[in-house]
Amino acid sequence: MKIRTLFASSLLLLAVVGNAYATTYKLPEISGDRVVASSTGDTVTLTVEHDQTLLDVARRFNLGQTEIVTLNPGIDRWLVKKGTVVRLPNRRILPDSPHEGLTLNISEYRMYYYPADQPGTVKSFAHGVGRQDWQTPLGRTTVIKKVKDPAWHPPESIRREHAANGDPLPAIVPPGPNNPLGAYALYLNLPGDYRIHGTDIDKIFGIGMQITHGCVRMYPEDIEALYRSVPVGASVYIVKQPVKVGWLNNTLYVEAHPDLEGEEKTQDQRYAIALELIQKANKGELPEFDQVALNKALKDLDGTPVPLYERLPPLEEEIPAFEPEPVPVVKVTKPTPVVVAKSKKPGVATAVIKSSKSVPATADKNSKPVTVTAGTSKKSVPVTAAKNSKPVIVPAGKSKTPVPVTASKNSKPVIVPASKSKQAAPVTPTKSKKQETKGKTQSENSTNGYYRGT
Repeated sequence: MKIRTLFASSLLLLAVVGNAYATTYKLPEISGDRVVASSTGDTVTLTVEHDQTLLDVARRFNLGQTEIVTLNPGIDRWLVKKGTVVRLPNRRILPDSPHEGLTLNISEYRMYYYPADQPGTVKSFAHGVGRQDWQTPLGRTTVIKKVKDPAWHPPESIRREHAANGDPLPAIVPPGPNNPLGAYALYLNLPGDYRIHGTDIDKIFGIGMQITHGCVRMYPEDIEALYRSVPVGASVYIVKQPVKVGWLNNTLYVEAHPDLEGEEKTQDQRYAIALELIQKANKGELPEFDQVALNKALKDLDGTPVPLYERLPPLEEEIPAFEPEPVPVVKVTKPTPVVVAKSKKPGVATAVIKSSKSVPATADKNSKPVTVTAGTSKKSVPVTAAKNSKPVIVPAGKSKTPVPVTASKNSKPVIVPASKSKQAAPVTPTKSKKQETKGKTQSENSTNGYYRGT
């Protein structure tokens, strides 16, 4: 009778404080991190303003019964007096599953929803799961249909069970406040007619417990939100992860929850599971972590993420101590044209390289031009301005041997092809019979400096 009275007062309280809604978390900025938080710090606290039950607090903050009890082991779940400080969760480690659709971790009685239209966020809901003899199946499935105000057709096995307990069920339970499916249901693509559904008013405090026949039971406002948001065909991952490990800003955390009924493990078994997860999260290597903190987390089993190990930031994020030396830029200069200085008297002209194009070299002011073909030859080509004059070395491209060009008196322009050249430049001889040497001249060579001539 006392419990029924507390349940009734709890329902009245809910009408005053309003409905709870899913907690929305922002996904970590660093790729691979899996710890989310609603605020700073590991946990937050609440000071109760009037007498109520611990389940009232859970209902208000979208927590399940098991979760709120394990966080506050010293508080009577049925009577929380005014002024009592209640501990609430803040951080959570996301289950090891794809960040898409729905993930149900039945070990923590919690669901994680990654809405496709809100990238970078995850919503968390409390839920109940199947009891020991009616376990919720594990694995990946999909939502095959959504039904509002569903009717319940209890299987024959469930009807026999209820009849044995003096609570016979009809073949069909119509929609309404006493329908255990609630007002909304998401049907899963699993044999056995499994659903994610709401609940009736009598079983609302079974959220966060092993109490169903295998289905997943949620608070009425939470299932309504999922019904409106989750599309048919969405992926659903049902996992069992009582121990979770994850990174946040280069700090490794561990989170441990109580074992399900009939699956109790020893401390050594939990420790072995945690070691394997830590090694996996640290790229196959087991770091020197805080073993005292790990043992305490595996003993308390209150679902609070506990820091174990801090690694150095990645090397690529470090700022270099010095700036790298600039890479020298190699400039490719074009060959320069050959310019021949003007002379009043016939003689040897001084040639200067300025361009790769061929330019007529004039030995006398009134003389006719003589074509000097530069082409692509790298080595020099001697150009003789008169009959008895000595050749002047003129770099002219890629020719391996110099090609002398001799023009006699009154001779016509002579076209002398150099190696690989496409055009020829006329070379005009001087009219003077006398030949004079114009001192010592020098021509620039691209590889050996200067050549001296007379």
